[in-house]
Amino acid sequence: MSVAPGLQAESWHLLTLIERAPGFHILADTLADLVDEGHPIVAGTADLKYSNGLVAFQERHPDRYVQFGISEQHMVSTAAGLATTGLQPYVATFASFMAYLACEQIRTDIAYTKQPVRLIGHHAGITLGFYGTSHHATEDLAITRSIPGLTVIAPADTAQLGSALRAAVDHPAPIYFRIGRGQDPDVYAHGTHPFTIGTAIEHGAGTDLTIIATGSMVHPALAAARALNAGGIATGVVDMHTIKPLDTEAVARAAQRSRIVLTVEEHNVIGGLGGAVAEVVAEHGYGTRVVRHGVKDEYALIGPPTHLYRHYKLDAAGIEEVARTAVGA
Repeated sequence: MSVAPGLQAESWHLLTLIERAPGFHILADTLADLVDEGHPIVAGTADLKYSNGLVAFQERHPDRYVQFGISEQHMVSTAAGLATTGLQPYVATFASFMAYLACEQIRTDIAYTKQPVRLIGHHAGITLGFYGTSHHATEDLAITRSIPGLTVIAPADTAQLGSALRAAVDHPAPIYFRIGRGQDPDVYAHGTHPFTIGTAIEHGAGTDLTIIATGSMVHPALAAARALNAGGIATGVVDMHTIKPLDTEAVARAAQRSRIVLTVEEHNVIGGLGGAVAEVVAEHGYGTRVVRHGVKDEYALIGPPTHLYRHYKLDAAGIEEVARTAVGA
């Protein structure tokens, strides 16, 4: 067992805790509101209604809620069947279980048949730090973005999650939502940034550096950019909330105006956001250097998420350090 440095000072009783994260109220409340508005939504989870907050959806719409137990593959296949009846299924479990255990069902039962199921992989990346390799999800973007016809979205915070859920209501394709543990710091105030699937949100324009971040990494990327700009390194940030379809025009703008493009993701550097951005830059011949920052093709260590973010330089200070090295500052 590989344990993150500094863990010795932590209490092992945390190993037994999966918090009922307050941020997940937006998931349950938005889906319940959409039901109230007349949408034929059903929601289900694999024995994790407290961890993802769907207990609140169950309380408001018990007739629209399904408890599948610990049977993720069955849940995904059943969601495909429900979609054929005209219902709009939203099913949730840990991202590691959704993307890995149910990969075949996502590919064959949902994406191949073009069923508009919404797959919610929560506690993505290294947010379940104490639970170890089986629960870390640092390859899920590589898996899901390679499945034809599957849209992949990673909201930056709860406000953006709520907007993304609403934007997805009439989206014809199946969607994989990659979200954290419901405790992500706020990036956006509710209702301040309209969410359009496939259209990134740009925060400033940097001639030296553009940081393209997704999901949980948007907040620390913005903090790092503020420090870099204050130090004379002209830095912009792109919130690439949709991994697929990727906003190639936003990537093009970043590549054409900046000396360096730095991608930041709570994911393996292979196959995720960094790979997607590098593909666009290479295929269009922009000639811009792309630096991929994330977990360096290894199984993540075990420890508190705060320790792991610091260890992998996925906090604001770490991203700033990686950025300074990339630009030679």
